[in-house]
Amino acid sequence: MIGIIDYGMGNLHSVSKALERLGLPYFLSEDTDELAKADGLILPGVGSFHDAMNLLKEKGQEDFIKKWAADGRPLLGICLGMQLLFDGSEENKHTQGLGFLPGYAKHFPGITEDGTAYKVPHMGWNKLTFKQPQHDLLKDVEEGHVYFVHSYVIQTEDEDVLVADSDYYENVPAVVGRGRVLGTQFHPEKSSTIGMKILENFGRIVAEGGNTYE
Repeated sequence: MIGIIDYGMGNLHSVSKALERLGLPYFLSEDTDELAKADGLILPGVGSFHDAMNLLKEKGQEDFIKKWAADGRPLLGICLGMQLLFDGSEENKHTQGLGFLPGYAKHFPGITEDGTAYKVPHMGWNKLTFKQPQHDLLKDVEEGHVYFVHSYVIQTEDEDVLVADSDYYENVPAVVGRGRVLGTQFHPEKSSTIGMKILENFGRIVAEGGNTYE
């Protein structure tokens, strides 16, 4: 069973519908006691990094998620939810993240070093390039186009957490992970066959992991 974390900022409807289409059992809740009964969690997100972290704190979900990850249980962050898995963001001068993965979210500058201007946010279909093609999240997935909507991009010096990337005037970490802490910068629920297969793979990871909750 997959629990979708409701903290007031997620793309809850589209993620729920995608899991329904895949036949993956799920529930949606903001209650940590209920979420603790899940076998895997999805942390969705659209909007402000700063606001999201404040809401996670206010609802008592930050400490819950940190314990969940420390226990080695499957967690998938989507879009803003992926960025929250990292050390922090430059938004609002500095906002501390959950700190599971090393890296920092910085705003796309909107201009290249040679002075070429480009649109921000990065919105639309862009191609994945696999860095770890054997990763469980990419099982039976082909390199193809997925759907992005984001104004901030993760910068990390740790190549080991990069599962797949894309390019939008600079490198864009697109799939990340360490252990069972996983994330996609794009929206898999809006990314056709590739995105649905990635969600299906997360469901398989969850099913194989079991539930250690007592």
